[in-house]
Amino acid sequence: MDRFALLAQLKARPGKERDVEQFLVSARLLVLQEIGTTSWYAVKFDSSLYGIFDTFPDQAGRDAHVNGEIARLLFARAEELFAEPPVIQMLDILASKA
Repeated sequence: MDRFALLAQLKARPGKERDVEQFLVSARLLVLQEIGTTSWYAVKFDSSLYGIFDTFPDQAGRDAHVNGEIARLLFARAEELFAEPPVIQMLDILASKA
């Protein structure tokens, strides 16, 4: 069972919603290469709020993801794409169904 998760909330700048969606879709190719990431979801909460939710079997997998290419690209483009800094929450998974 995965024990660790990450939730990132991303508020798109007005007019940048499509760019945020394209960024998230393109990030899938990078996460497919991450051995320590079990599941990864890019989601849309409403017209301007997006998110990334991923799970990991251990802290090492989460650390690798947080310090990986997707995170680097996300923060490199944060000022361009987002109305406010991304909100990143580190979560502990208590129970799940796979």
